Amino acid sequence: MTPEAGTQPSPSGLRLTSLTRRYGSLTAVDNVSLHLPPGARHAVIGPNGAGKSTLLGLIAGTQRPHHGTIALDGRDLTRTGPARRGRLGIGRSFQQATVIPDLTVLDNIVLAGWRHHPKRRAAWRSPARYRLCAEEAARLLESVGLQDLAETPAGALSHGRRSLLDVTAALAARPRVLLLDEPAAGLTDQDIERLLRLLGGSPGDGGPLGDDVAVLLVEHHTGVVAQAADTVTVLVEGRALLTAPTAEALAHPAVRDAYLGTAPQPDTPEPGTPDQETDTTGPGTTAQDTDTTDADTTGPDTTDADTTGPDTTDADTTGPDTTDADTTDADAPRPVKGRPPQGSS
Repeated sequence: MTPEAGTQPSPSGLRLTSLTRRYGSLTAVDNVSLHLPPGARHAVIGPNGAGKSTLLGLIAGTQRPHHGTIALDGRDLTRTGPARRGRLGIGRSFQQATVIPDLTVLDNIVLAGWRHHPKRRAAWRSPARYRLCAEEAARLLESVGLQDLAETPAGALSHGRRSLLDVTAALAARPRVLLLDEPAAGLTDQDIERLLRLLGGSPGDGGPLGDDVAVLLVEHHTGVVAQAADTVTVLVEGRALLTAPTAEALAHPAVRDAYLGTAPQPDTPEPGTPDQETDTTGPGTTAQDTDTTDADTTGPDTTDADTTGPDTTDADTTGPDTTDADTTDADAPRPVKGRPPQGSS
């Protein structure tokens, strides 16, 4: 059906508008807006407590926003439950892998994809239909390098392999938007390579992600973010600090300061240069003191004011306003405006 003149087609992909979530006086997600078109590879990074996992929970439906909307392909999902969202195409993995330990690796994938398979009815009771689901599950396991563990109980897997199994189970649900919560946490280098091959799939390559699957990745491993994401949003204290292409976002000084803790420091001259001579006049001497008179560099007690008595105030030694009363009346030093007399408590 052709849209009428002057009307706008429904926006495709996932769109978040002004999402806000509070816990008492704490605002975990504060007015966050994002758009993930089909096929997007979008990462959300930020320090611990920035609201990243809360944002995924809002999208998946396990938490409800206090303000804002969530739409998938123009359909409002803000008040839709998590099960319904899953059927509509929002899949999710978790920080702690949610696998069924007593089932085999293969059956975990079959079970995850059963509700979304076209032959799902009575699949567990019909050997022929189960085989159809199992064949697709086996292809998914091969795409992440877990095919040799297909008959292994999921409870016997290492932490890294369980995480990969959790991601594969999310893929088995045939999502249109895939939410990944720190999938690289605890993975070996070999497993990270497998994860990157999976996330590196692009539209048209026939990979398990499909042509139109958008990925929203929450990850602390910046190496994974740099290779897997095209766009990065940085969350700080629940707010979106910026959204930019990956290389630009990771190099931004504000991001490096807030997230990585490696913001460039102000330029400091190399030690030994004329502008960085070590002060020789004492621990309280400033750069301005060392540039005024030769007396400052010859020793701490060479000026007339310094040699008249031990009770001379700092103001007496740093300017031309020293008086006889200041240097002779040790018992009653003259107070200087803005500074207490030396020796006062």
